[in-house]
Amino acid sequence: MSELWPEAALDRVDAVVVGAGVLGLAVGRALAQRGLETLVLERAGQIGSGISSRSSEVIHAGLYYPSGSLKAELCVRGRELLYDFCASHAVPHRRCGKLLVATEPAQLPALQALAEQARRNGVDDVQALSAAQARALEPALRCEAALLSPSTGIVDSHALMLALQGELEAAGGCVALGSPVRALRRQGELWRVELQAEAGAEPYAVLSPRVVNAAGLWAPALARATEGLAARHQPAPRYCKGSYFSLSGRAPFSHLIYPMPQAAGLGVHLTLDLGGQARFGPDVEWLDGVSDPDALDYRVDPARGVRFAAEVRRYWPDLPEGRLQADYAGVRPKISAPSEPAADFRIEGPAEHGLPGLVQLLGLESPGLTSCLAVAERVSALLD
Repeated sequence: MSELWPEAALDRVDAVVVGAGVLGLAVGRALAQRGLETLVLERAGQIGSGISSRSSEVIHAGLYYPSGSLKAELCVRGRELLYDFCASHAVPHRRCGKLLVATEPAQLPALQALAEQARRNGVDDVQALSAAQARALEPALRCEAALLSPSTGIVDSHALMLALQGELEAAGGCVALGSPVRALRRQGELWRVELQAEAGAEPYAVLSPRVVNAAGLWAPALARATEGLAARHQPAPRYCKGSYFSLSGRAPFSHLIYPMPQAAGLGVHLTLDLGGQARFGPDVEWLDGVSDPDALDYRVDPARGVRFAAEVRRYWPDLPEGRLQADYAGVRPKISAPSEPAADFRIEGPAEHGLPGLVQLLGLESPGLTSCLAVAERVSALLD
């Protein structure tokens, strides 16, 4: 054992979760409600300040993902868990529905293929609409045809995270902010979770038989700093930025509007917040040469608005000039390169990597928010 952490200085808990985004909080809640003394460690000074605070806040139905994938399974399961949780915990949300639109005839076969994929995934409420039927719902919309997804919705992600944190703490769990984890090492039958000490401060570590790496953008780095973890379980991070533009004034839409998906994302779509304000995005901007999440630049280049306007006018031709304004950006925690098919969620427990008591969450981009409660179920089962 390292002399930096004499045994008398170590705290021991039943479970440690690294990361207090929506996934880490959901997992921590599930473990605490099993009666495990659970500690959630967050590097930032507040919960959910990373990926979870920079999303579209959409509750996805599960239309797009390959059949049999974790994304498909956990999105469909998580969607219903999330709606139930929001209803029972007074988390603001709305099942507003979305229209997935083909804006040119060449896209019609792909639109039909998405309808079939949705049914294979167990999403049985998708409705095919003609252009006239779509315009009857949204008169400002231009399209050749559309799919209506009634079970798509929006949620106040911050209120959701506060509710998850509240239940975690009510069950005896704890969130420790400003607690970056630098390494995971074995100490007998336990994990020693080593925290990064501030300059001049004493180093500190926690012992636990169970550890969950839910560190989001930092998850691959923590995997590399995990003792005994084979290289094949340490995927290289691929950072993909998505910028958003907001609309000044009200939009003439009551549904979310999505174009056909792109290779690395779901296109520049129109989403609504719970106050009815519209925003557009995210787009796709691969960040080459960035290896440290702390070095990510979240500023939105206003010049990208020209392309945004062109993309939006494919389905909303009457978008007024000068109404788009740079808003915010997020970064997707991808583990596949631009030239590769999008990777599935990687939720790896002892059966995959051979290390007792460890679960890794890698590449949990969209639909991670929708799937958070289903992911928590899965992780809890892996740690039984």
